[in-house]
Amino acid sequence: MSSYPFRLVRHEAQQQPEPQLLAQRPFTRADRSFAADARRFVPGDALETAINTAIAVGEPLLITGEPGTGKTQAAYYIAYKLGIEPVIHFQVKSDSTARDLLYHFDTVRYFYDAHLSSLGQPGDGRVAPDKRSYIEPRALWEAFERSRERRVPQVVLIDEIDKAPRDFPNDLLLELDKMQFTIVETGEEVSAPRQLSPIVIITSNSERRLPEPFLRRCVYQHIQFDDALVEQAVFNRRDEYATLSEEFLRLAIQRFLMLRDQSLRKRPATGELLVWLRVLALATGSDETRLSGDLGSLPYLGVLLKDRQDIEGLTRQF
Repeated sequence: MSSYPFRLVRHEAQQQPEPQLLAQRPFTRADRSFAADARRFVPGDALETAINTAIAVGEPLLITGEPGTGKTQAAYYIAYKLGIEPVIHFQVKSDSTARDLLYHFDTVRYFYDAHLSSLGQPGDGRVAPDKRSYIEPRALWEAFERSRERRVPQVVLIDEIDKAPRDFPNDLLLELDKMQFTIVETGEEVSAPRQLSPIVIITSNSERRLPEPFLRRCVYQHIQFDDALVEQAVFNRRDEYATLSEEFLRLAIQRFLMLRDQSLRKRPATGELLVWLRVLALATGSDETRLSGDLGSLPYLGVLLKDRQDIEGLTRQF
C-alpha cells in the first residue's frame, strides 16, 4: 500500500499523474467482500450464543445494532463456520414486498405473450402461455432448492428489514414460520423439509420498531459496541495496515474511542475505524504526532464522521 502515490490530485502539481495509476488503487484491489471478511469476524460471546440458539430452535435471528458493527457480517460468519457458503443475500429496499423474497412473476412478459397468442385464428390450437415459464425463484425459494440439492440447510440473510414498508414483516409470518408459500399465479405449494429449513438471519438498524407478531417469532440479539472486540477486530486485520506500528495502532484506537465519547449525532463504528486505519497506513505511516493533537484535527476525519454538524461542532469544541 505504501508505494501508492496517495495524493494523485494536487492543485500545485505541474504535471498530470499517469492515468494508469488509477488501476493501482490499493482499496480496489483488495477483496472487501463480506465472504472474505467472514474469516476475521469477531462475534463476541453474546452474539455467538444468540447464533447457536437460533440455529438450535430453528427460528430467525434478528440482529440490531449501530451501522458498521457487523450485523450483516454475522450471516457470512455463520455460513463460513458451518461450511455452507455462499450466503443467499436479500437486500431489503423501500419498495420491497414479501413476495420479492419468495419469487418473481414476469407479469409484463406474460401478458405480452398471451396477447400475441390471442391474435391467432379461432380453432388453430393456440393456448395461453404456461405461467410457470414466467416465474423466477428468489431468495427463500432458492434456499429451499439449494438445501435439497446439498442435503444441508442454507443461510438466508434478510438485510435491513426496517427499510421495507410496514406490512413487509407481517406478510412473512406464515412463510418464515412454516417454511412454505403458495405461488399465487399457479396455486403450487413450495416448501422445504423441516430438517432442511434455512438458517434465516434478519438485520435491522432500528430506524423503526418492527411489529410485535413478527418479533415473537425471532430470536433477538443487539450488538453492543465493545471496546475489547474493537481492538481484537483491528489486530485480526493486522496485515491490512502492516506499515503501522503496534503503538500507533493502539493510539489510533484510543483516539477513535475518545471520538465516540463525544456528543455526536452519528458516532463512528468499527467499520469506519478499519477504513480509517487503512487510509492512515497509506497516507501517513506510523507518525504518532499526526494523532497527538485535539480530536478536531485528526487526519482524514471525514472517514470517521459522516455528519456536517458533528465535524463543525468538534472543530469548534477543540
